[in-house]
Amino acid sequence: MRPTALKLTVLILILCGLAPAIKAQSADPINVVTTAVPFLRISPDARAAGMGDLALATSPDANAPFWNLGKIPFNEAKGGISASYTPWLKDILNDVYMASLAGFYKFDDQQALSASLRYFSLGDIQFTDNLGNDLNRFRPREFGIDVGYSRRLSDKTGIGVGLKYIYSNLAEGPAAGNTYKAASAVAGDLSFFYNGHNDQGSGWAFGAVMSNLGSKIAYTDNADQKDYIPANLGLGTTYTRVFNEQNRITFGLDLNKLLVPTPPADPATQAQLDEYRSKSVVGSWFSSFGDAPGGFSEEIKEFQASLGAEYVYNNQFALRTGYFHEDKTKG
Repeated sequence: MRPTALKLTVLILILCGLAPAIKAQSADPINVVTTAVPFLRISPDARAAGMGDLALATSPDANAPFWNLGKIPFNEAKGGISASYTPWLKDILNDVYMASLAGFYKFDDQQALSASLRYFSLGDIQFTDNLGNDLNRFRPREFGIDVGYSRRLSDKTGIGVGLKYIYSNLAEGPAAGNTYKAASAVAGDLSFFYNGHNDQGSGWAFGAVMSNLGSKIAYTDNADQKDYIPANLGLGTTYTRVFNEQNRITFGLDLNKLLVPTPPADPATQAQLDEYRSKSVVGSWFSSFGDAPGGFSEEIKEFQASLGAEYVYNNQFALRTGYFHEDKTKG
């Protein structure tokens, strides 16, 4: 009943022994907005993760290609590179991880090019049939490659455009009545950044990003089983106070919302499911603001909030804290 990518992910978790049967009751119905390739929304860098995924309007660094291309021309350095490796579920498995690489180069004070890579490996999985007989071993994996161009429009504003290629290989061969294959999609990002800091570095900054705007993705040859990728609208702001050359502090807030349709509430009719799947990609970006079965109150619950703070001493040491909120009925 749910999208193909979610079925594949659940199947993999079951095979790994990571999906115990959980029964939960809530006053509000659980209606999660699901997409394929959710790894694209995982924070790849420690700075953003340490502030509850706050990153849209923070000061620019080498990880800006992951968050807001419009920030890159405001980097003080001419170029930069960042790499990370994050074990995933390391207390349960030792071969599941996410790796990332990002970098940028400024031609001058006005424009820059950037590139980034995210790679997510789900480890080796032994597939079996209904009787427990071994079939084959397989390593599900996904990655996204991005290239971007950024330009400063004025002393205060910058924009960026990006293009990404997405590859997802969660299963191969026949299973559950379908023949699965690797899937791919192409998407783009649009970014805006406003830097309202004064000459001392204090002041407000704002960021707005529309990311993962692209085609649906298919794991089978069935045209009716294409899944949405996680198109997202993000709005963020930060306020920085510089006390002196050695001390500064920043507070910020980001709001994010998936620009994909809300699934029909269970139990859903076949007609409702067909309508959900048949929505066009571009149309779903706009209809996602008013299609929740529970009306406006449910739409508000689909927003995610990141609240964070950062204290920096001497541009060498940083203390960060953050809070990430997603409604329990949506995640």
